Amino acid sequence: MLDLDRLLRFAVEERASDVHLKVGARPHVRVDGALRESAQEVLAPDDTEQLAGRILPSDQAAGLRYGREADGVYSIQGVGRFRVSAFGQQGQVAFVLRRIVPGVPGIDALGLPPVATTLADAPSGLVLVSGLAGSGRTSTLAAMVDHVNSSRSAHIVTIEQPIEVVHTDKRAVIDQREVGRDTETFAIALGAVAHQDPDVVVVGALPDADTAMSALEVAGAGRLVLAVSQAVGAPDAVTRLIDRFPPAQRAPVRSLLARTLQGVLCQRLLPRAGGRGRVPAVEVLVANGPVSEALADSESPEKIQALVAEGEMWGMQTFDQSLAALYRRGLVTRENALAHATYEPAVSVMLDEADRTRAAMAAARPEMPVTEPTSEMATPLA
Repeated sequence: MLDLDRLLRFAVEERASDVHLKVGARPHVRVDGALRESAQEVLAPDDTEQLAGRILPSDQAAGLRYGREADGVYSIQGVGRFRVSAFGQQGQVAFVLRRIVPGVPGIDALGLPPVATTLADAPSGLVLVSGLAGSGRTSTLAAMVDHVNSSRSAHIVTIEQPIEVVHTDKRAVIDQREVGRDTETFAIALGAVAHQDPDVVVVGALPDADTAMSALEVAGAGRLVLAVSQAVGAPDAVTRLIDRFPPAQRAPVRSLLARTLQGVLCQRLLPRAGGRGRVPAVEVLVANGPVSEALADSESPEKIQALVAEGEMWGMQTFDQSLAALYRRGLVTRENALAHATYEPAVSVMLDEADRTRAAMAAARPEMPVTEPTSEMATPLA
């Protein structure tokens, strides 16, 4: 029989981010982005069915038999909390459990660019935290919320499904609402939030046009909205948001977005050079005058991407510029930088330039004179 608690303790010891469970296979863990097979026994149908009954509410466990999915949080005293995603596959129950790292990371500790702090300090407007699944969006959002919590007197309302990072009040007062438990949907919660005297509203997902419009309206009413979205790049996050709406509604949505958008952070995680762990490459869009005009005028994503590439003085950077900066700092290898590049030839040129600069600095560095040891000098320990 599967000993889930023991498996999750092992996962934490190995610094795994996810645990995969399915019938007919050994449990797998994801470490530094790579899936690894564990030494646990192959899972039988009873293992995952009993697990569903143990860690999920009875109605959700029963719903798995009818093709439904279930989400929740599982906690082990002294080990940690895990986000649970249960689903059917080939007629059997399967699970993915993602570790919720204890504590709230700081913006600097995550390796995020300074503009993340600037965006979190915005008095109002919309900030999108985007990327693909597993890109660290949850940690980035938690760090930005913690920055607000630590730096200003404010009322923060979060709307999540499920609640992953539990915040405690510091300078701010935080109310965390979970979809499916404290409210029915993201859109309903956003529709009610204006009556809850919020300064900052955090939205864990923008699943549909109603939710996206509600988020834009809250931002337009003078609140700061921090929202998670799925995208491959910062301009793509904007395009996907607009494309949620029918064509007839997109022009007014663009106009509202041009007035309310503060910025977009979009990230990918890369293996850290020379050690365990991963580091974020972050594309940053800041809604300065030219960007807002481009949004209002229905300019192409390519035009907005060009503005990002030219916007260093505003704190903007493309993914490729971020990759080159990480390589210059020795945080990622050349191989991984090129593998994650948007335009590999351009990144290769930037990395070559970094190599030449590094070589020139090494050549210019004066050699230290070699001093012969004397009897008066300390003898190294054997």
